[in-house]
Amino acid sequence: MVENQEKNTQTKIAIVTGSSRGIGAEIVKTLSQNGYIVVLNYNNSKEQAEEISKNYSNVYPFKADVSKYEEVKALVDFTIEKFGQIDLLINNAGIDLVKPINDTSLEEFDKILKTNLYSAFYSSKEVSKFMINKKSGHIINISSIWGLIGASCEMAYSISKAGLDAMTKSLAKEFGLSNIRVNGIAPGIIETDMNNFLTDKEKDELYEEIPLKRMGTPHEVASCVLFLENNPYITGQILQVNGGWNM
Repeated sequence: MVENQEKNTQTKIAIVTGSSRGIGAEIVKTLSQNGYIVVLNYNNSKEQAEEISKNYSNVYPFKADVSKYEEVKALVDFTIEKFGQIDLLINNAGIDLVKPINDTSLEEFDKILKTNLYSAFYSSKEVSKFMINKKSGHIINISSIWGLIGASCEMAYSISKAGLDAMTKSLAKEFGLSNIRVNGIAPGIIETDMNNFLTDKEKDELYEEIPLKRMGTPHEVASCVLFLENNPYITGQILQVNGGWNM
């Protein structure tokens, strides 16, 4: 492990929130394989986070509940103190709730918004201070197709992702003069634990609506991170990765 590594302009430093499993874990692995030093944020999945860091020497796990501002600040402070810079922030942390509005409690609604939306506000606010000073950086928000078209009985989740899309476009305009780009990726149905609740029948019904007739993979989402990273003239965009579901 590298202690107090000096700022290295040749190596990019990334933070990926909520990244011990699913899409986040795949983003961490993809960035690591492409030479990034990655701070892997987790909250409850310590074993998975440590397993990834064992297999990738340039991955550093850090526990933080990103729905809490002070813990997000600690995550960013750790990264700056250790590496001296932050070049890429991936706001990936998110949880779902499948309930009709009249069965959704105030506490559940609040938890979804804090985990999915407030967390991105907290981390973007803290990270942007260093990016503005450096006059470079990139923030990518992992959204969802439901942020674009809404989902029945997933009102809270849909609102959180729609808010994230608005944040993406707003910050792209705000940060453009500082040479900081802000983009979003909106996956459709992806093969992750979040979609394990779907029955085979429900999956087949979904496939009838998707031109490519299948779920996407976490790698197909993670590869879009590199695509956006490698094109310096893309900002304020929500890149849909959904097999043609929303055309």
